[in-house]
Amino acid sequence: MNKSNPHPRRYPAVALAATLLLLSLPLRADEDPSAPKGLVALPPEVEAMPVEQAILTTPPHVPPPFKRKYSARVVVNLEVREVVKRLADGVEYTFWTYGGTVPGRFIRIREGDVVEFHLNNHPSSKLPHNIDLHAVTGPGGGAASTFTAPGHSSQFTFQALNPGLFVYHCATAPVPMHIGNGMYGLILVEPKEGLPPVDKEYYVMQGEFYTTGKYGEEGLQSFDMAKAIDERPPYVVFNGAVGSLVGDKALTAKVGERVRIYFGVGGPNLTSSFHVIGEIFDKVYPEAGLSLPNSNVQTTFVPSGGAAVVEFKVEVPGTFILVDHSLTRAFNKGALGMLKVSGPENRVIYSGKEIDAVYLGAQAEEGSESAKREAELKSKIAAEIKSNPAITALTKEMQIEKGKQVYMGLCFACHQPDGKGLPGAFPPLAGSDFLKADRDRAVRIVLKGLSGPVVVNGQTINSVMPPQEAVLTDAQIADVLTYVFNAWGNSGDAFSADKVKAIRNEIH
Repeated sequence: MNKSNPHPRRYPAVALAATLLLLSLPLRADEDPSAPKGLVALPPEVEAMPVEQAILTTPPHVPPPFKRKYSARVVVNLEVREVVKRLADGVEYTFWTYGGTVPGRFIRIREGDVVEFHLNNHPSSKLPHNIDLHAVTGPGGGAASTFTAPGHSSQFTFQALNPGLFVYHCATAPVPMHIGNGMYGLILVEPKEGLPPVDKEYYVMQGEFYTTGKYGEEGLQSFDMAKAIDERPPYVVFNGAVGSLVGDKALTAKVGERVRIYFGVGGPNLTSSFHVIGEIFDKVYPEAGLSLPNSNVQTTFVPSGGAAVVEFKVEVPGTFILVDHSLTRAFNKGALGMLKVSGPENRVIYSGKEIDAVYLGAQAEEGSESAKREAELKSKIAAEIKSNPAITALTKEMQIEKGKQVYMGLCFACHQPDGKGLPGAFPPLAGSDFLKADRDRAVRIVLKGLSGPVVVNGQTINSVMPPQEAVLTDAQIADVLTYVFNAWGNSGDAFSADKVKAIRNEIH
């Protein structure tokens, strides 16, 4: 506890224990990574670099690309704040943040820059915090140098040696709790040669929140460590809240523009299967290395504490949905956003709905009624078996009803619900002399299909019947043929599944 602070603070037991352990270690000042060592003596070539203040932006915004082609000394000032904000409608949460937002401010620097980093912990905070930047080469990614009490500021210097998109997060014990309360963000180290220009750049991060209450339970929620340990988050969200990227908060673009999304996962635990419904990523820089992009990617896998850069050109207007393709997270826990694209249509690339026609299928009225009738017959059969094992007639009748359902789901479009077919295109089944002439041939036709001219009731029809051997079971073929041979004035014995099986085996 800082004795100069007149307002004592209460620390969670684990964080307090870690702090006391750190303070009690018998280290000399030059061995303690958290002890101030004084300002670094910069070499002349670094001293000569121009100095500029970093532009930090709130999500989903990104600082502009660099126009300079030289390295600079960049000053970054990032403030820690503990704030109560909306997690979902009617749900509030005490977020621990970098800059008052989840994720924290987007930091953009250039490969070769020397960064003077200031972490400022607001006096209203109740806890100490630090920062681990994955872009930093050094102990703890800067965490060892930035343990900062409320009302204090820490400073350290690092050089950006590796280009890429990197996660930063708090590394104060208990680390999962600090990250789980929203302490993460992205830092882009732009390559010296820059990135290809695009029209729009956006900043999106996924993270999970382990609330004491269930998803949507109203009121001020707090962190549940047991759920975090078990990795059972009620919320998995983009940019810190359910609905943070929908409606009037959606990302926007115009037809023809190229969009780049800097996407990261703060965690603390879950990975993400990042996907934009209705788009294909022209480029993906996997794991946010910026040298070897993949092309034409549908979904990219982003680990906790990792990032990716995706780019695509929007070709048609509409609303495109951003999701974690572990889809219960998107539709039941909040990991869903929108990209709204405006502009002219290109109906060759995407026509929109062309026709709204009635499709009956198995749900046609006849099919539905048949299903009801089948249930009635099953009940009759069960009752009849008790007193009379001779149930052949009922069995055939049930086959007819089951076959009707198959027919209405698969055959009716060509042969028509009344079995009369389409003149000159598809032969009739009602009263068909061709059909009645050879029952085994009928089975073979259903199994293997038929092409070429046939003469039915004196008329020559040249069409194609596709094979159904991979679509229908032996029982379904027996049922549908029993229906056809006993519908529309036709009459005949039932087909058996065993007979169909035997013929199937003959022709293979």
